[in-house]
Amino acid sequence: MIHLYYIEDDPNIALAVKEYLESKNFHVTVCTTLAEAKQRILDQVPSCILLDWNMPDGRGDGLCQWIRSKWKDLPVIFLTVRSDSSDIVSGFQSGADDYVTKPFSLEVLYSRLLAVLRRTGNAAEQYLSCGGIVIDRSRHAVLCHSEEISLSAAEYQLLLYLMQNKGKTLTRAKILEQLWDLNGSYVNDNTLTVTMKRLRDKLSQPACLKTVRSVGYRMEDTL
Repeated sequence: MIHLYYIEDDPNIALAVKEYLESKNFHVTVCTTLAEAKQRILDQVPSCILLDWNMPDGRGDGLCQWIRSKWKDLPVIFLTVRSDSSDIVSGFQSGADDYVTKPFSLEVLYSRLLAVLRRTGNAAEQYLSCGGIVIDRSRHAVLCHSEEISLSAAEYQLLLYLMQNKGKTLTRAKILEQLWDLNGSYVNDNTLTVTMKRLRDKLSQPACLKTVRSVGYRMEDTL
C-alpha cells in the first residue's frame, strides 16, 4: 500500500481527497500545518507528498526545499489555487515533481500521482524510518532527527536489519546469524552487546529501540 501525506488545512478538501485515494488503495495521512508535516516526515518517510501552496504557518515551497535537503528522491506534488507562472516556477525551483491547480478532478489528481510514482519509484522503500531515525539505503546514510550520524559497518548493518523488521522482536541468535555467521565468520555474543551499546549511544538512546529482556531487540514506532 502506498502511504501518502496530504498537507492541507481545508478539512472539506482534505476529506474528499483522503476518501477518494483510500478507495484506490492509498493510505492517506492528513497534516493541517507545515510543522506537523515536518514532524511526521521525520518520524516516518511516506511514499509521496501532496502539498498545498498556502498553509497557516507558511508556504509549501519552503517545506519542499526542506524535504529536498534531506530526501532528494521523495516525490512532492503541489496543489495550488494559483495559476501565475512565477508561482509554478517557484514550486519547481524548490524541488517539486509536479503540480495540480485547484479546483481539480480527483481522477486527474490520481492519474498524476500514478505518473509521478512511476517516474520516482516508492520512496518509502528507499527510506526506512522509525522514531526520528531515517536510513537512506541508496546512500548508506543515517539521519537522527535531521542530523547525519556516522556508523561503523557493523552498526549500520545492525540498524538496517532492525529497521527492515520494524515491529518484530529479533532474537540475539537470529541477529548474530543474519549479520555475521552467514558471512562465514564466528562472532561471540559479546560483540552484539558492544555493537548495540555503541549504536544506541550514537543515536542518543532512542526510545524506539527496545530491549526485550532475555530474548533480543525490537524497533517500534513510538507515536
